[in-house]
Amino acid sequence: MAGENGPDTGKTLATLNGAGGLELVIHTAARDRGGFLTVTGTLKNPTSETLDAPLEWNGEELQVKKTGPSFAGATLIDKTDKKRYYVLRDTEGYPLTTTGVTTVKAGESIIVFIQFPAPPATTTQVEFQLPKMSPATIEIS
Repeated sequence: MAGENGPDTGKTLATLNGAGGLELVIHTAARDRGGFLTVTGTLKNPTSETLDAPLEWNGEELQVKKTGPSFAGATLIDKTDKKRYYVLRDTEGYPLTTTGVTTVKAGESIIVFIQFPAPPATTTQVEFQLPKMSPATIEIS
């Protein structure tokens, strides 16, 4: 039940594991009328110690490095059309993702979003990739 407080966290499309024990549970991959695809999820630390978010999540571009910690390193792979989609940027070059996540405390959960250009309407599945995590195929709604 999506609402003012964020995405529908009752749904799970995929769970990515890695990055020293962190988990990313993807809840939605929703198209919107503007031609965007917004992926929402919960970043979880199920361990008993504080974990660092990998620097690789920030992406490699100089522009997004100015943003600081983000999820700009995420990509979507459309295997049918053989295309890779990168995180959208605003007019100043900042990535359209959750920013500021440097560490995740033991037992903590953080709601995150990442926005991409939407693949063609005929594409119903994409592979979501985030450096240092296992890739996962997700359904687009």
